[in-house]
Amino acid sequence: MTAPADLRRLPSADGDLTYLDTGSGDPVVLLHCGFTDHRYWADQIPALAAEHRVIVPDVRGHGWSANATRPFRWADDLAGLLRRLGTGPAVLVGVSMGGVIATDTLLDHPDLVRAAVVSGSATGDWQYTDDWHRGIQAEYARTLAAGDIEGWLNAFLRVLPGEHRTADAVDPDIARRLREMALHTLSKHAPGEKDWLVHSTGSWSRVSNVRVPVLTVNGTLEPADLLAAAERLAAATPGGRSVTIDGVGHYPNLEKPQEYNRILLDFLKSL
Repeated sequence: MTAPADLRRLPSADGDLTYLDTGSGDPVVLLHCGFTDHRYWADQIPALAAEHRVIVPDVRGHGWSANATRPFRWADDLAGLLRRLGTGPAVLVGVSMGGVIATDTLLDHPDLVRAAVVSGSATGDWQYTDDWHRGIQAEYARTLAAGDIEGWLNAFLRVLPGEHRTADAVDPDIARRLREMALHTLSKHAPGEKDWLVHSTGSWSRVSNVRVPVLTVNGTLEPADLLAAAERLAAATPGGRSVTIDGVGHYPNLEKPQEYNRILLDFLKSL
């Protein structure tokens, strides 16, 4: 698949990383969920770029960014990009994997973060404990080990409606978009490929050191333990708060983009 013409490239010690850079004003960085790419934020970019500089990277191994061939950390990749661009402290906005990248960067490179908005995650130390999500994770592992891409995609797309809804309860265009991005990312990787990601640890013990506000935005259909972790994260930061969007699950910005955008823009105005 040909890279979009508006993507830029950042050379790194382990291949080029791609990113979108649009708009002007105070910088906001949008961090996509796992197996997708910068297109995940298509409903947010125009709304934000009207008044902000919007930077949207493809995380290493996703979209058009290079795969890893040596150990790396998400936060270090993002820090390298922000320092190269000279953006100063930015507001980081992330969903799921992107939310973990936001909190990792907040903890490991605090000078680069003005505030953070986190959805579908808390910190990298938090893990799902409910049977439904653990079953999905087991299905990911089983299908990938078997080279069953269609089976993996079916499991991946079950996260969109979640445990308590059927697929027909959600706009099918959202599933189409997620499937397209995931297929592109999967096509970059080989079965049994080594995972070079080095996870940050000890995050909960370090959250008390955070000195900037954190807003958590989650769908009410997320499991109770995730919502509790989000509240805990927000409560640990100065001026932090936690809000929910009714009737949506793991991807609130995709299911209710106008409501999500309003919450995000109101938060940015408050900084």
